[in-house]
Formats: sequence, C-alpha cells, structure tokens
Amino acid sequence: MHRHSYIGKKFSRAAAPRKALMRGLVDALIFYERIETTEVKAKELARIFDKLVTKAKKQDLHNLRQILSFTINPVASQKLNTDLVHGFQSRDSGYSRVVKTGKRLGDGAEMAVVELILDASYKPAARPSAPKTTTDKPKQTKKPSGQSTATKKVPAKGAGK
Repeated sequence: MHRHSYIGKKFSRAAAPRKALMRGLVDALIFYERIETTEVKAKELARIFDKLVTKAKKQDLHNLRQILSFTINPVASQKLNTDLVHGFQSRDSGYSRVVKTGKRLGDGAEMAVVELILDASYKPAARPSAPKTTTDKPKQTKKPSGQSTATKKVPAKGAGK
C-alpha cells in the first residue's frame, strides 16, 4: 500500500536508477535548454530543476556544492551557477515550462517538451571558438615502419594431414 503525501514518481525503478535518470535529465536540460521526454518525466524534471535554480540563485558555497553533488557533469553545474542563473533574476519561481506534444508513435506514451523560461534581457555567455592554425599544408600520415602490408596465408583445417 502506498503511503499518503508521497512526493515524486517512482517510474517503475529502484531509488538509485530513478535518481540517475533525473540527474541525467537535469544535465541535458541545462546543456540544451530544451528537451523532449515523456510527460510524467517532464513534470518531475521541472519540479527538481526549479529547486536547483533556487539554490543557484543564493550564490553561496553550500548551495554550489549541493548542485555539484546532484549534477553528473560538473560543466552543467558551472553553466547553471555562472551563466543561466542570470536569466532567472526577475523570477521567483517557475523557471521551466512543460508543453505537451502528443503521443509517441512507438508505444503511445504521452510526450512533452521541457524548456527554460529565461528573461528577455538574458544573453548567453560567448562560447570560445576553436583556435585557428596558421599552417596551410595538409597533414601527411606516416606508415608504420618495419611492418609489411601483405597478409599471411593461414592453412585450412585438415590441409596438413
């Protein structure tokens, strides 16, 4: 029997795989700022992500470490704490939006898009571009020395008898 006031969905998973699923979805949402998943997962993701943004807005060491411990990739934590948090300054809550998109063709699961609601004045941080090389020559590949390219013939089974 299920107890009253249980918060969150189980997704037919044990605790550790369920937490890993949500951690992965949170990382994806931070990196891509818009992801598509099932409706139930999207609603649970929005609830968890909003709590992380509230922690990120406090900008103290304790909350930074809590966000780091939840995200799988430390780059996601860094992006949330240094870049995305500035896009949520005018809001007190409701940092993400869940939009239903219909049913998935394979199994008929209800799908939804989760996207971040950023301020209109928010501009993402500039991403560093790849360094340009000054050489115009194409790279030459070296063949390994001392090895022949011919293959050895392997005798067939029963041929030596």
